[in-house]
Amino acid sequence: MKNPALFLVAALWGVTLGAQNLEVGLHLGGSNYLGDLANNSSTIYFRETRPSAAGLVRYRLARSLALRGSFTWATISGQDLNSSEALVHNRNLSFRSHLQEVALGIEWNIPGIDPYTLATPWSAYFFLGMGGTHFNPQARLDGVWYDLQPLGTEGQGLPEYPDRKPYARFTLVVPVAAGMKYALNDKWTLSFELGVRKTFTDYLDDVSTTFVETLPLAQARGAIAAQLANRALVDHPAYQPGAARGDGASTDWYFGSWVGIAYRFMDNGLRGARKRPGRRKAGCYD
Repeated sequence: MKNPALFLVAALWGVTLGAQNLEVGLHLGGSNYLGDLANNSSTIYFRETRPSAAGLVRYRLARSLALRGSFTWATISGQDLNSSEALVHNRNLSFRSHLQEVALGIEWNIPGIDPYTLATPWSAYFFLGMGGTHFNPQARLDGVWYDLQPLGTEGQGLPEYPDRKPYARFTLVVPVAAGMKYALNDKWTLSFELGVRKTFTDYLDDVSTTFVETLPLAQARGAIAAQLANRALVDHPAYQPGAARGDGASTDWYFGSWVGIAYRFMDNGLRGARKRPGRRKAGCYD
């Protein structure tokens, strides 16, 4: 499937076309990363916040539950120069990556939202799902951005490192989110959401294992690969071949915060229900 986002939207639309409980929405916000760069997975640097956007399709199963599918585009970045720790700062690695995520899961409204009568216009909510993310770490050298995975900066694919295979630029993710929503009327809902993605790769940032020998890497992949593999600002044993380049002990994470708006499709039988506060048509979400 060349475009999983279009497939997801089309599938959900086909199942729910004409249903009164269908919503489509747009989220806009920012994204951050937590991984091997800068303080070794212990700090989120909000100066690295980058833009993010998501399209959502939501199908209400009940007043408090909804099936939700989404496609999210985000950029994440990180650099060792953010760190005040000398060994991390002088390692001087950096990256950016554009992410494309498709996810499907369940959204739970607490205590539930009733947009038709506006008797309960506010609701907190929680989302849990499964998904997949395509990523492509890049680094900039002399003003030019280079894709890092093909360069094998940690010796992937070289005969000198037979145990290191090129990593996939796709990972499964577990998306978790919490937020608040408010029904402006029976068609439009505003929301604010915070989300975290647990990934199953340690290579969102192209950093995981150890520094490699410069000469065989340069011979196999070129001088650019060798320069991007080791960008240390000082000569130190911590940056020599065999020394830890990443922590290798945990996978990478990314995060997001979004403001959203959603449009609710309604059948004619539900139009005007909000004119009767405190009443709700039987079977709306129960």
